[in-house]
Amino acid sequence: MSGLFAVLRRSPRASAGLGLLLVLLLLALLAPLLSRYSPTSQEFGTWLKPGAPGHLLGTTALGQDIWTQLVYGARLTLLIGFTAGLIATAIATAMGLAAAYFGGRTDEAINVLLNVFLVLPGLPLLIIASAFLRGGGVWSIILVISLTGWAWGARVLRSQALALRNRDFVQAAIASGEGAGRIIFSEMLPNLAGLIAASFFGTALYAVLSEASLAFLGLGDVGQVTWGTMLYWAQAKGSLLQGAWWWIAVPGLCIALLGTAFALINFGIDEVTNPKVVHAGRATRVLRKKSAAPVKAAPEGQALLAIRNLDAGYVTPNGNVRAVRDVSLDVQPGEFLGLAGESGCGKSTLAFAATRLLDAPGVVFGGEARLAGQDLLALSPEELRRVRWKDYSLVFQASMNALNPVLKVREQVYDAMQAHGVRDPAQLEARAKELFALVGIREDYLNAYPHQLSGGMKQRVVIAIALALEPRLIVMDEPTTALDVVVQRQILQEIDAVRRRLGIAVVFITHDLSLLVEMSDRIAIMYAGEVVEEAPAHQLYAEPKHPYTRRLMSAFPPLDGPRERREGIPGRPPSLSVTLPGCPFFERCPSRMPGTCDVQKPARAELEPGRSVACFLHSPATVQSPAAQEVAVYDKRSVV
Repeated sequence: MSGLFAVLRRSPRASAGLGLLLVLLLLALLAPLLSRYSPTSQEFGTWLKPGAPGHLLGTTALGQDIWTQLVYGARLTLLIGFTAGLIATAIATAMGLAAAYFGGRTDEAINVLLNVFLVLPGLPLLIIASAFLRGGGVWSIILVISLTGWAWGARVLRSQALALRNRDFVQAAIASGEGAGRIIFSEMLPNLAGLIAASFFGTALYAVLSEASLAFLGLGDVGQVTWGTMLYWAQAKGSLLQGAWWWIAVPGLCIALLGTAFALINFGIDEVTNPKVVHAGRATRVLRKKSAAPVKAAPEGQALLAIRNLDAGYVTPNGNVRAVRDVSLDVQPGEFLGLAGESGCGKSTLAFAATRLLDAPGVVFGGEARLAGQDLLALSPEELRRVRWKDYSLVFQASMNALNPVLKVREQVYDAMQAHGVRDPAQLEARAKELFALVGIREDYLNAYPHQLSGGMKQRVVIAIALALEPRLIVMDEPTTALDVVVQRQILQEIDAVRRRLGIAVVFITHDLSLLVEMSDRIAIMYAGEVVEEAPAHQLYAEPKHPYTRRLMSAFPPLDGPRERREGIPGRPPSLSVTLPGCPFFERCPSRMPGTCDVQKPARAELEPGRSVACFLHSPATVQSPAAQEVAVYDKRSVV
């Protein structure tokens, strides 16, 4: 029950849809209490208007009470809808999953059956099937609708299940010897739950509309009272000719309301199971207080990118996760800044939050990110589009997969330039060739499709696109992770050479500290969402100050000298969904001081110009962060 309330709280559409459906269900369940008449009783006057004494919605041509027929008709209508929906969805799920999982002849046979049902016209098929089962009552109608309404859902589920079938976790389950039943029901089915629920509501609406269509044509059991048979008798008795429009309007409105409820619930399922559907194409949500005092920015003409007291994270049903906690960081013009730390420490979240590319359910709780004095978090979507790729650009992790497989490389290189007003074909072509020369690719590959390029070449293409408009800043999120070490080195050398030639600043994110020591001007170390140490690369390598940095430095072996035994860092990082009262590294730190490190948060102390560390070993100062207090306000709001 608590899970249901959580869904309602997170999705206003689902709340409205379920509320409307509940009203209709109550009409059906409480029918004997809402009317004292029988729905088939013909003891009243005919064609009474709504509001007549004892008849809220008037009477029919046969002297039946329309209100009574409406509430009792809701029973059979909802029974047909829900039962046929359940049966058809069960058939669709079984067929779709079986076709996707077993493949081969099973998939071919099910596909043939699917195509047969999808090709046949729906209403004629219903009419023919109902003619054979005529006289079987409500259950024959349910059976007919169930057997004709499963194919579309099965096709959709099969396509999604095929994608799941090739996912690594399913392949691992197969390799470990798990049975087909367990893989289908434990591994695949839970990942399709949202789609199956949406399929059910869609099929239930199809069942209600199908029953109404059959009844209206006189092919159902018109002796039963449903919303469909009400429409049949209203049409048969010429209610519109008699001016009794309400006889048709009331059941028609109820069917429309039921369809609206199902549609709203489906929208709500999309919102809850896939927030990206709702927030697709939108900039990162910024939830900082509008009335908050401006954060002190870097002095004019110094930092190109100035991040101040940035708090960002993710909104989940179980509370907010603060993946970036009160981070302040500067990037100077032309500087190569390395951002390092183990996986899950907040590196990518920091970069995406600062550049307004943090996808839902990610949000920025507070702070500022100023590019050349302009606060990126305060820009409108249109202003952001004008700034991106021109003033700053990004190279994502495994971004080689971002290339469109059906477009030639030339078109994709042109795209960013055209979006920023470069239209002359000769200028576009010249710039594309220049970019390929910069990143070390022959210009004839402009005519190739992405699948004709190697992984390293595709990564170079993406970097060329990021350089197209010569932005002042490029953020690179582990751009060489999927490449072999030889290609990695080649690409990094080319990035560094281009950076020095064009004077572009680079923020390079990786967990490979040894790589950054060689390439970077300056390195910032992140742990549990916080920057714990920042220093010039050569100083950090020669004399790391923070215990976490020392542990990271000792985790990789040197290339020369005697062999040494290397050890990892014991323990694990703290949960980012809870408030950390002290140093986040306390539990894993070999130099921790109980009573100090676990109850107070160390402030970042500047040991010398350009070098700072957040550790009580180097400074007794503690942090007093107004940004953290601001996040606590949003934690209490259940922000969605």
